[in-house]
Amino acid sequence: MELKQLHSNEKDFFIAFAESRIGGRGENQDSYLSKSTERGFVVTVCDGMGGGPGGKTASTIAVNEIIAGIDEANKDEESANVIIKAIRRANMAIIEAGNENPQLKGMGSTATVLLLTEESAYVAHVGDSRIYQLRGRKKVFRTFDHSMVFDLVRQKVITEEQARLSAQSNVITRALGVKPDVEVDIQEVPYLKGDRFLLCSDGIHGTMPEEELIRLATEKGKALGPITDNIATIVDELGRREGGGHDNLTLALIETRINSKLKPKMSKQTKLMLMLLGALAAISIVFNVVQCASKPDTEELTQQVEQLQKEVTAKTDSIKSLTDTIAKKEKDLKAIQAKVNIVKQAVK
Repeated sequence: MELKQLHSNEKDFFIAFAESRIGGRGENQDSYLSKSTERGFVVTVCDGMGGGPGGKTASTIAVNEIIAGIDEANKDEESANVIIKAIRRANMAIIEAGNENPQLKGMGSTATVLLLTEESAYVAHVGDSRIYQLRGRKKVFRTFDHSMVFDLVRQKVITEEQARLSAQSNVITRALGVKPDVEVDIQEVPYLKGDRFLLCSDGIHGTMPEEELIRLATEKGKALGPITDNIATIVDELGRREGGGHDNLTLALIETRINSKLKPKMSKQTKLMLMLLGALAAISIVFNVVQCASKPDTEELTQQVEQLQKEVTAKTDSIKSLTDTIAKKEKDLKAIQAKVNIVKQAVK
């Protein structure tokens, strides 16, 4: 399946592309579908599993039922509940189809769903297909696989990279079509202008370290369509180099053009930094208060200065008067000295 632009309205608050390829398999059991509904823009990527036609049938039922479930829901119902019900509707539809057709018995599918509105984004998943939220060159959110190896990651027994390379990486612990009651993980997340949401099957994220996938998905200087196509091409080429037979690969990439009305929460680092700045500001205020308290009152200080000025003026006047007296005494002394000299001359 070639690259497809999921939404053609260039004036809208997002742009979206998707691509799905058969990889090295005989059939592409991945499916994706999108629709602009009254509730918002919905896109879903599902990875089918099951012998014969089962996998493709399951993923096709999943994407169709999920979109229909969201599109047909009561507009007053809370969006998270609508998405969960839509995924459970798809789950039951897969089970019923398997019961009706013995050839399809045991088929199943993963599911990822993104509901994008101007208010926020809802992300939901079942299985090991993923949704990433990317900002700049970094990951700000990612779903956590429902798989055996990721249960070990959660327990900190192995790393995520070890899980990716494990021979049991395709053993999932949750899927649509397995049992009537399916547990759905769902979150409401805020977004910023330029954020990208990547939905992908494990045929994409299982082929390379996560850092490399994020680098490819956040590449700057390229339009979103070529970036989507480039990721699929690189994954396909990696599979061929390793001998072919590689998994189906499907991704949808959506970029936002506005900030959501729901504001992002501060990170722990930002909160800690603000707390430290607040503490420093409080210490500075206390220091200034103490310093001011240790100084005389401004009025009192002014009075002290005025008093000193008066004392200086009085001392200056006193010194001047004393200088004048000395000068007069010196003049009288010279006059007396002159008389003395006259008397001495007369005696001679």
